[in-house]
Amino acid sequence: MPDLAAAEQFLAAHARVLDRRRYERLFAGGEPQPVRDAVAAYRNPDGGFGQALEPDGRCPGSQPPAVALALRVLHEADAWDEDLVAGACDWLEATAPAEGGTPFVDPSVEGWPRAPWWQVQEGLPPSLVSTGVIAGVLLGRGVEHPWLERSVEWLRRVAPTAETPYDLYGALAFAEHEPGLADRLAPAVARAVTLDPEAEGEVHGPLGFAPRPDSPARSQFDADTVERHLDQLEHGQREDGGWTFNFPAWLPAQENDWRGFVTVDALVTLRANGRTLA
Repeated sequence: MPDLAAAEQFLAAHARVLDRRRYERLFAGGEPQPVRDAVAAYRNPDGGFGQALEPDGRCPGSQPPAVALALRVLHEADAWDEDLVAGACDWLEATAPAEGGTPFVDPSVEGWPRAPWWQVQEGLPPSLVSTGVIAGVLLGRGVEHPWLERSVEWLRRVAPTAETPYDLYGALAFAEHEPGLADRLAPAVARAVTLDPEAEGEVHGPLGFAPRPDSPARSQFDADTVERHLDQLEHGQREDGGWTFNFPAWLPAQENDWRGFVTVDALVTLRANGRTLA
């Protein structure tokens, strides 16, 4: 059984204010305003979010993955702020590719510490993972904005073609609001998923594609498989009380930031699937 007190101690010792506020809000009866304020600290004058909010991009400038994470946290904690969201949407519209959506990373990352996979793509094409995750949150909140309208049109054309695990994450986030899309993506998910809960390395298990019982892709996995992955997630709590991630750690600060974030995520996933937190 996961040790909630140990997780709280780990967050106090290692995590950012952002993730300590997430924990307080989601597990300790905290108010939404501190979460909103923690997210707002990463906001830039252009309305976007940067400042290493997304731990892999440690640049001050606004970045699509940072916008995605900001919106997700505001939504998750029910700390939604119309002004912050409107500013982010305006930044997305101002920097959008001609076909809609948003690139994977913005050129403002150049010259700053960043993960090796944070590469600016030639021509700045729209990214399925960034666009899908952002659009999924905005649709779930009933947001209306020109950027979202054009992005939905682009996603309807492109999301069914997703093949790589990260593209599938974006497509499945959009599938929360696009009936039938999850079924069309089922063959690609079956090719991308790793069903062995003890597999090592940067693998993508059922809980990545379908973290909640009502996730669109959950029906693609049998109950026994899901339970085995939940067992493995429970056992993933380390002696220091936190969880970790399976992709490369390339900087101590990046590792600490991600461990705080995924520790709260692990608790959220376990509770959403009916696991008891001690």
